[in-house]
Amino acid sequence: MKYFFLAENWIVSRVWGKEGLWNHTAWRRQPDIHRMDLAIVEGSQTLYLYRVEDAVLMVEVKPATPQASNTEAIGQVVLKRLIDADRVLERLSSDLATCRLQGSDR
Repeated sequence: MKYFFLAENWIVSRVWGKEGLWNHTAWRRQPDIHRMDLAIVEGSQTLYLYRVEDAVLMVEVKPATPQASNTEAIGQVVLKRLIDADRVLERLSSDLATCRLQGSDR
């Protein structure tokens, strides 16, 4: 498994696997991307932990709405680097982050 943190009001857009851009027809399914019930708060921003399957190499994320972006750039997207469980633990135990456990009733 691989992981990444994603801020509130941001969504996953495109996904890349080992063969390039994720092809729903070839794989016959969507990539396995699951939001965990764990978040960290850094300053005023809440970052949720996501788990992805090993076949995923990279994800592109974007604001869920144009108002979610702090800039006026059109088409703002970010490529997220996936991390392993050890890096997640380092991030969760950082002095700069406050952990928050979410209930299962989202």
